[in-house]
Amino acid sequence: MSKTKETPLLVASKMGTVEMVQRILKKFPIAIQDTDCNEKNILLLAVEHRQTDVYNWLIGEKYPEYVFYHVDKHGNNAVHLAAMYQKLEVWRIPGSALQLQGERKWYKYVKHTLPPQSYVRYNNKGQTPRQIFVETHAKLLSDGTQWLVTTANSFSVVAALIATVAFATSATIPGGADDNGHPHLENQPAFDVFSITSLVSLCFSVTALVFFLAILTSRCRHNDFEKDLPRKLLLGLTSLFASITAILISFCAAHFFVLRDKFRTAAIPIYGVTCIPVVFFAFNQFPLYVDLIRSYIQMLPLRSYKVFYTDSSEATSSDQKKEGKEKDD
Repeated sequence: MSKTKETPLLVASKMGTVEMVQRILKKFPIAIQDTDCNEKNILLLAVEHRQTDVYNWLIGEKYPEYVFYHVDKHGNNAVHLAAMYQKLEVWRIPGSALQLQGERKWYKYVKHTLPPQSYVRYNNKGQTPRQIFVETHAKLLSDGTQWLVTTANSFSVVAALIATVAFATSATIPGGADDNGHPHLENQPAFDVFSITSLVSLCFSVTALVFFLAILTSRCRHNDFEKDLPRKLLLGLTSLFASITAILISFCAAHFFVLRDKFRTAAIPIYGVTCIPVVFFAFNQFPLYVDLIRSYIQMLPLRSYKVFYTDSSEATSSDQKKEGKEKDD
C-alpha cells in the first residue's frame, strides 16, 4: 500500500474505471471498506472526481448503508464533495458558463439520488453543501457571466441591425401600388416570397433581440445557469439564424424584379452565392449550438477524460501537462 493509502479500488474509482471496480469488489467484497488518508471511501472519491459511471453503478448496487453515510476526516459527505469545485474543466463542454451548468447538474444529481437520511447537513467547519457550492464556484460564476454577457451583447447588436433592415424592407412595396393600394406585382410568386420572408425576418430578429436582452438583464445566479440562461441563448441563436436566412431570401426576391427576363436565370447562381454568409455563420456557431442543445437535454454532461489524477491525488489536465513541459524546455 502506498504512502497515500490508495488501494487499487480507490485508484480505479478516481480514474473512472468501472470494469476494474466491479471485478475488485466481486473478488474482494471487503474492499468496499477501503479509505484513503483523508478517510474517503470509494463513493466519496467517485463523487469528488466527477466519475459519473462509477457513481451510477454504486448507487445501483445494494451495498451497506454505511457506504452512503460515510464522511471524510473533514466531515464532508458525498453532497459536500459534489458541491466542491475542483478548478478543472472535467465536463466535455467548453466554456465557463457550460462548465458551471455541468457542476450545478452534478451537485443536484448527487443530492437527489442519495437517500435524504444518508448525509449530515454540516461539515466540521459548519458549512452546508450549498454554501460550499457558492463559495468554490464564485470565480467560475464570474467568468461564465462575463462570457454570457459579452456573447449576448454581440448578438443583440446583430439582431438589432437585422430588425432595422427587416422593418424597412417589410414596409416597402416593390413596384409600388395603384390608387387603391394594391401592389402592381401582387400576382408574382417572387412578390409573395418577398412579403413573407421580410415579415418572418422581422419577427425572428425581434424575438432574438428580446432573448439576448433578457440575458443581459438577468441576475445570473448559480441556478440560472442550469436551464434558464442556456435556453435563452439557444432560442436567441436559433431566432437570429432564422432572421438572417429570411432577410437574404427577401433580398433575392426583391432583386428578382430588377433583372430583365433574359438575366433572371443567370442570376440564380449569384443568389446562391449570397447565402454564403449564412453558411459561414452556421458553421462558425454550430459547435456552440450543438453544445448548448446537448448540455440542455442531458441530465448529466459527459465526463471529459483529458483530466487525470496523479499519485498525490491532485487533478491535472493533459493541456496543463503540455504547458508544464514547454516551460521546462
